[in-house]
Amino acid sequence: MTRELNRRQFLAGSIAASAALVHGCQDSPRWGRDAYRKTQQSRVAILGAQSYEAPLREILIKGLKLFGLDVGNKRVVLKPNLVEYDPAGAINTHPMVIHAAIEAFKTLGAREVTVAEGPGHRRDNEYLVTASGLYSAIKDAKSHYIDLNQDDVRPVKLRSRFSSLGTLYLPDAALGADLLVSMPKLKTHHWAGVTLAMKNMFGLVPGAVYGWPKNILHWSGLQESILDINSSLTMPQFAIVDGIVGMEGNGPIQGRPKHCGALILGNDWVSVDATAARLMNVDPKKIPYLQRAGEFLGNVERGSIEQVGESPDKFQQDFELIPLFQPLKNMSG
Repeated sequence: MTRELNRRQFLAGSIAASAALVHGCQDSPRWGRDAYRKTQQSRVAILGAQSYEAPLREILIKGLKLFGLDVGNKRVVLKPNLVEYDPAGAINTHPMVIHAAIEAFKTLGAREVTVAEGPGHRRDNEYLVTASGLYSAIKDAKSHYIDLNQDDVRPVKLRSRFSSLGTLYLPDAALGADLLVSMPKLKTHHWAGVTLAMKNMFGLVPGAVYGWPKNILHWSGLQESILDINSSLTMPQFAIVDGIVGMEGNGPIQGRPKHCGALILGNDWVSVDATAARLMNVDPKKIPYLQRAGEFLGNVERGSIEQVGESPDKFQQDFELIPLFQPLKNMSG
């Protein structure tokens, strides 16, 4: 009983801190001119894929062409979400989506496509990569994997000041990418509301430097850390969200599988996350890190996001949230 009470107190405290993040004093800007990269209009593509047996490579090639991506002779790094071994296939980015992405980028001329991740829960990355089926997918696609928890690192001074982090040591594999592709799973999250392209960047923080399970990011403020990490990644970016089967309820690990049948693509992670949240029937403007990111990193408003591919209405599902996050369901536009 005490443990559950403490958990509720922690969640309540997190939500209160998140509210302060959004509604706090605006006298001193939390970011400088070098962090601002919001554009007037963003584009997000929603592509139907009813199962992992669908022709995912062809679907992704079609989607990538909608953005005119020039990956010729470029080094592309795919950053999936790999958390725990999950026989039901709802926790991690599905290996078939990663396999299809490797082949799609190679078809479009990429010189090298690497898969890289730094799981925050398990130290045994080799076990996770093998048990999840990711190793087989990477091998079949003739790619390779980098453990970001053990990669060489260099210091990165953060370009915004929402958390107390200041500087982070981040892996060379990600920082040296010509294109960094966030490949999250479409999931709810028991502390952040949702976990998508931006939250997926927690996997860049190396365990060899900061330990497991990377509590520094929680101690410094979960939503604040999301903003600071994302504002400081300056390489070209893209996102492919695995929404074929997502997760609802007590995500990101203990929730239930939820079929959505879509892949969500875009080169503005803020807009991708806002669109993905709406597909889950969650109001992105009520998620503190997304609302603040919408001020300087990308677009959250519907009117500033050009939807291409298929209609979002075709794929919208009512994803269940834990009780504390039920207010996120009341859409404000």
